[in-house]
Amino acid sequence: MSTSVSRLIDTTYQLAECPTWDERTGRLFWTDIQGRAIHALEWATREIHTWTFENEVGSFGLTDDDRLVVAVWNKIVLFDPQTGTQELLAMVETDLPQTRLNDGKIGPDGAYWVGTMDTSSPREPVASLYRVDGKGDVEEIRDGLQVSNGLAWSPDGTTMYHADSSPGWIEAYVFDPQTGGIGTKMLFAQQTNESGRPDGATIDVDGNYWSAGVSAGILNCFAPDGSLNASIEMPVPKPTMPCFCGPDLDQLVVTSLKPPTDPLDQEADLQSGGLFLVEGHGTRGLPTYRFRTD
Repeated sequence: MSTSVSRLIDTTYQLAECPTWDERTGRLFWTDIQGRAIHALEWATREIHTWTFENEVGSFGLTDDDRLVVAVWNKIVLFDPQTGTQELLAMVETDLPQTRLNDGKIGPDGAYWVGTMDTSSPREPVASLYRVDGKGDVEEIRDGLQVSNGLAWSPDGTTMYHADSSPGWIEAYVFDPQTGGIGTKMLFAQQTNESGRPDGATIDVDGNYWSAGVSAGILNCFAPDGSLNASIEMPVPKPTMPCFCGPDLDQLVVTSLKPPTDPLDQEADLQSGGLFLVEGHGTRGLPTYRFRTD
């Protein structure tokens, strides 16, 4: 695999995450978590739109009625980008002030699958993974997590992938794409600081799992059997999530975060926190699932 990586746009963010392609509008959405904002890039014109929120935006998903379902710290809201109106859908972990909502995606079942993370240091296994439906019902799926991450589904929707960034594991669940029911799970991959602990992820049409190796400055591509197909070196130390986008879903964009600046470091890092385009990967992505609001 011969790839090249370049900047998608000139703008950088503190913590860019959750790139999501909207085929209806031809926009690439992403969040700047610490900037408390969601941005959207008009793919054809490169114009950027921005919406701000009252707190950190961990993730979001597209809805069937062209709104966004958004994780704002411990709240899940339905947000209309056209009008700016919000509707509270659910609250999560209100008894745990040290956790916030983190990585989340819409599953084949039309539900919002979203996890939390411990914001304290050192992190404790107090976070969880949840399934949230259109009625606002919240079901806890997996507890004992530190940083819930890496959600993605196989092309046929029968396997769900989920990761915990701190211990570095990626698990694969048997999944019912109609009901959202999960079955047995297995260890899909175990990553280290050197091999790239898993952050956000996506799936391509061949079922390969693309994982941002946030601790090693790489993008890992795993085959459906868990073997490593490729590791692509990124120009920044902390990539956060890949996403296939563009009209043909053949463009691969990776977000990143800007690490705290070392006052003794004389070399300014002007790229971290940017969005990057990876070319030469030779594959395409899958259409984004939408949250069922009814």
